[in-house]
Amino acid sequence: MMDPVRNPFAPGAGQRPPELAGRERELTAFEVVLERVARGRPERSLVLTGLRGVGKTVLLGELRSMALRRGWGAGKIEARPDADLRRPLSAALHRAVRDLAVKHRAPDRVDDVLAVLKAFALRANKSDAKLRDRWQPGIDVPAATGRADSGDIEIDLVELFTDVAELAADVGTGVALLIDEIQDLRPPDVSALCAACHELSQSGAPLVVVGAGLPHVPAVLSASKSYSERLFRYARIDRLERAEADRAILAPVEREGAGIAPAALDALFAASGGYPYFIQAYAKAAWDAAPADPITDEDVRVAAPEAESELAVGFFGSRYERATPAEREYLLAMAELTQGRDESAGTSDVAVFLGRKPSSLSPARDSLMKKGLVYSAERGHIAFTVPHFGNYLLSRTED
Repeated sequence: MMDPVRNPFAPGAGQRPPELAGRERELTAFEVVLERVARGRPERSLVLTGLRGVGKTVLLGELRSMALRRGWGAGKIEARPDADLRRPLSAALHRAVRDLAVKHRAPDRVDDVLAVLKAFALRANKSDAKLRDRWQPGIDVPAATGRADSGDIEIDLVELFTDVAELAADVGTGVALLIDEIQDLRPPDVSALCAACHELSQSGAPLVVVGAGLPHVPAVLSASKSYSERLFRYARIDRLERAEADRAILAPVEREGAGIAPAALDALFAASGGYPYFIQAYAKAAWDAAPADPITDEDVRVAAPEAESELAVGFFGSRYERATPAEREYLLAMAELTQGRDESAGTSDVAVFLGRKPSSLSPARDSLMKKGLVYSAERGHIAFTVPHFGNYLLSRTED
């Protein structure tokens, strides 16, 4: 039997994650961004878009590592719905400034930037908050006055980004700010982010924002600032092509000195649809189920129910449980209309299917969008953010 302890597809296995297979284009493009920004040349910030399960978060982590290897300061945050941006952003930039501080020869200069950062962070506290309830950002310098502390997030973010970028320029590097789930930023914060990126693009300051989010992120940004399409370069992250999916499986298997039959690769691609998260789930289950080397298509068939059970609980089920009864009704209608395929459904068709007026379904649809379960694929159409979610919903009705 294959050794489950050596399973290269298990979480924390220490191997290069399958999600990065086939992402060489994005990695190469970011290398160019780092080089151009470091040389003081204008470059747009980067936004990765795609469905859940395609490896955006893992790719974002690799881009952060690339920046650090180049000597950049780097900080990463995950946006959350209705959460204030100042606190997580302050922590991320504090980390980036610490990365830069080890290279800077003027401690007072670093402290000046930290003072501005602290002033920015402290504005996260409500003006009427009691002293014991006030959040402290853990920056060991007095807060600056009159810089990044106006309370207007757009003004403050421009000033903060400018100061942090200038600190990076002092040591000949840059700063990368990575924001996951960028579609969950509040509208004022999206506007401020666009304004700050616009200022950076005008000045050529060495700070780049790298965001990752759902397919409708470009629409979110353009709704905030009409000029946003000039600020960001969008990279669509999708399922892997067959050759890339095979490589995502073969590479870790071969590193363990094991093998896998061509028919097993066929079966894994058919089951996963080429989505990296599903590739990892099915490959892990097949490795554990295989009684001998190499892994066969029969091992994949035997292991499939285990993989599907884990996906049903951890990937699909955890999201389904967040929906209200009215929202679940809407989701099931989408699944019925698309027959479980990864396609969009017309919002008017959903209303007809449910025998309801479209306006009466708006609250459920809007709430599902806010929860990140669906997105507007195009005007008048709605789609699942999770691949194979429609098929999962239909399977529930058959149980």
